[in-house]
Amino acid sequence: ELKEGARRDGRLQEVLNADWIGHRELITDDEVTAFARFASFLVKGSRNRGEAAVLALASEVDGIAVIDDGAARAVADTHGVAKRPTLALCCEAIHANLLTVKLVSSLADDLLASEYRLPFGPGGFERWATEQGMI
Repeated sequence: ELKEGARRDGRLQEVLNADWIGHRELITDDEVTAFARFASFLVKGSRNRGEAAVLALASEVDGIAVIDDGAARAVADTHGVAKRPTLALCCEAIHANLLTVKLVSSLADDLLASEYRLPFGPGGFERWATEQGMI
């Protein structure tokens, strides 16, 4: 999904180049089987393939899926897959000095401009995160 997005917005390439983010494909039979299971609940055409893959990997390696999609979060709950929303991860990265509030605010505004749903409007990240006790 990030590679596709980077073709539309070159700034996303910076995320793909970050040394603290790794690429991991589904390689074992169990991972591929898990993908097929999650895909049966989530994939519609080309939509939600990434969410199904994230849930498959998290379920097989006992990891935490970083997902925001409501349907994927519901499937994670049903199947006992640990999950975290992107905003929580971003706030954790702020606390770890990997990201700044200004950078995450800008990212949130860019997401909102692309019709991504967040619990605040443009310019509202810092206030929301402060009110939630996340920063």
